[in-house]
Amino acid sequence: MKHASYSFFSNFANKTRFQIIMSLKERPLCVNEIAEKIGEEQSKVSHNLTKLTACNILEVRRMGKQRIYSLNEKTVVPLLKTVDEHIKNNCKSCKCYK
Repeated sequence: MKHASYSFFSNFANKTRFQIIMSLKERPLCVNEIAEKIGEEQSKVSHNLTKLTACNILEVRRMGKQRIYSLNEKTVVPLLKTVDEHIKNNCKSCKCYK
């Protein structure tokens, strides 16, 4: 049986979903803007947005006919700040650090 945290963290391990998350660090975007920014087809982005919103990693609001996606400010934004801080302070000797 998968642990609930597995489902949550698998979103960060998936390349497309990770790119979506990172693209939303700067500002909220609609699906077409996200697709253009990460270089993926809109249908693929939409499919992955569904998974990210299901785990409440993203928040979605309607603006007319568009849906605007943003990072969950209460939980995900602080988590990403913690990760950035960890990388800054602990990963300088890692081969993956850039």
